[in-house]
Amino acid sequence: MIRKALDGLYNLAGVLAALCLIVILVLIVLQMLARWTGEVFPGAPDYAGYAMAAASFLAFANALNKGSHIRVSILLNAVSEKTRWYLEVWCFAIGTAAAWYVAWYIYRMQGFALKFNDVSQGQDATPLWIPYTPVLLGAIILAIALTDNLVSLFATGKHRIIRDVSDTQAE
Repeated sequence: MIRKALDGLYNLAGVLAALCLIVILVLIVLQMLARWTGEVFPGAPDYAGYAMAAASFLAFANALNKGSHIRVSILLNAVSEKTRWYLEVWCFAIGTAAAWYVAWYIYRMQGFALKFNDVSQGQDATPLWIPYTPVLLGAIILAIALTDNLVSLFATGKHRIIRDVSDTQAE
């Protein structure tokens, strides 16, 4: 049940990331139309930037589990299974710690933005806690995914990343 919930969470984050990319497309098209008609769409570049940050962070966990992140597997394929396990634990431990730190840092940034009513410097003057929210959500989901892979590595001896064909050893 937990496995299905986690996989669903990663897939939902991927879908939200895709929706953010669609939002970026719509914003660009609207800005082009506004320019062609002589109108002004204040804040469009800022909104597109917010959507890009949200798309990036929301896509991280899904991309991790689909094997889309860059991994240096040449070394991992050249060592024994035992050494490989230790290297993967080391990498996942560092990645997990870094991801939780980033999530905590973004949480603090969001807290300061709320506390001080911080707004963007652009024409839109958007309260910054709004664009920080999906970025924080994506950072937390990535930290959960890395923790999930680390726990899986300890429990089963294998991570949950789907390996790309180019990652496998030639036999």
